Amino acid sequence: MLYKFLVVVALATCSAFQAPLVTRSDVARAASPQMGASIRELRDRVGSVKNTKKITSAMKLVAAAKVRRAQEAVLRSRPFSETLERILGGLLQRLKTESLDIPLLESRPAKKVGLVSITGDRGLCGAYNSAAIKKTEARIAELKAQDIEVELITIGNKGSTWFKKRETPVRKAVACGQAPTAAQASEVADELLASYYAGELDRVELLYTSFISMISSVPTVRTLIPLLPSGMEMEGDEIFKLTSKDGDISVQKEKVAAAEPKEFAPDMIFEQEPSQLLNAILPLYLNGQLLRTLQESVASELASRMSAMQSATDNAKELQGKLEQEMNRARQAKITQELMEIIAGADATN
Repeated sequence: MLYKFLVVVALATCSAFQAPLVTRSDVARAASPQMGASIRELRDRVGSVKNTKKITSAMKLVAAAKVRRAQEAVLRSRPFSETLERILGGLLQRLKTESLDIPLLESRPAKKVGLVSITGDRGLCGAYNSAAIKKTEARIAELKAQDIEVELITIGNKGSTWFKKRETPVRKAVACGQAPTAAQASEVADELLASYYAGELDRVELLYTSFISMISSVPTVRTLIPLLPSGMEMEGDEIFKLTSKDGDISVQKEKVAAAEPKEFAPDMIFEQEPSQLLNAILPLYLNGQLLRTLQESVASELASRMSAMQSATDNAKELQGKLEQEMNRARQAKITQELMEIIAGADATN
């Protein structure tokens, strides 16, 4: 059982998302038998590798089914998000000449920043968790170098466990789950809004894994609060949008430039005061953005797990072939030895 567990871990770490922690040759050398190993021992090891291959293959199929559902969830939420963004942009354009006290639009010197880091709850997903954690640590170091205090909020058990073990203060830790909900996003967003309104945080940044393709994902930092009148993102933020094209999932990438204006319908009519609508829509918009990034991170995690399990399955096949070759050589050596003994015995009797 210990051998089987070590093979699973070694194979699963050979992911297409990172330079393999253990190469295929390393795995083969670590798991291959010593010279002179018995045929029975080799047969047991081949059986263990076969069972491991079945497990990793099943995990790949499960991840493939889940990643499709996660992608579809992102696509289903896009019409609501885009419509809300269009309305919000129209309100901002309408009110940009008025002097209104809207805290979410106030850009103030950053003395304390809230950093929301999104990781997964489980492992065996390639470099997904480690890449997000490294990006978080780098961002924390960058902010501290600017004499900015950082309050860390983790979404995902892997991130919270990592930082707590290293005695990094974590203000709030929330499990990510495989199907993020609006209530889950609202729980985090409401606390961030309350802290921002109270002056406890001057800016809120969101670190999540952008889904680029089935074999590629990139940890990305995005400004969540404050919003800018010229748009909903800060300069330099990269936005990756999942779209459906010819029945397949594709990705549109755009990078926000400085004070980039957005086009909105000039004839938009508001029945209520735009300022009242704005104060009501801003929290809803933030909840929607947080939910979208959670869904995108889950899609990236599942795609990474699917790729890692595919790599593990391929390595298991290669390792099985090497062990079977070794077993055949051992069997041939045993047969040859028995024949030599028979011949030697026959010669001795003659």
